[in-house]
Amino acid sequence: MFVFSNLLMAFAKILDIVLTTYMWIIIARAILSWVNPDPYNPIVRFLYSITEPILYAIRRRIPASFGGIDFSPMIVILVLLFLQNFLVPSLKEMALVLRA
Repeated sequence: MFVFSNLLMAFAKILDIVLTTYMWIIIARAILSWVNPDPYNPIVRFLYSITEPILYAIRRRIPASFGGIDFSPMIVILVLLFLQNFLVPSLKEMALVLRA
C-alpha cells in the first residue's frame, strides 16, 4: 500500500506546483492588462492563450467587471488558493493515512 501512498504524495506535490505556476501566470496576465503590450509578442500570446479560456468562462458566468475593472483574475486566484489549501493537504493526509 506504500506504493499507492507514495504515488498520491507525488501527485499532491505536482498539483501544488502546477497550481502555483498557474497562479503566477494569471498574475502576469493581470499585470499585462494594465499596460498596452504588443499583441504579437510570443510571450504575450502564450499568456493570453493559456489564461483566456478560464477567464472567459468566469466572465461569462459571473459579471466580474465593475467600473471598467475586470475582477475575473482575482476570482481565479481565489479558486486556485482554495484548491492549494484544501485539495493538496487533503491528498497528502490521505497518503499519510494509507502509509500507516
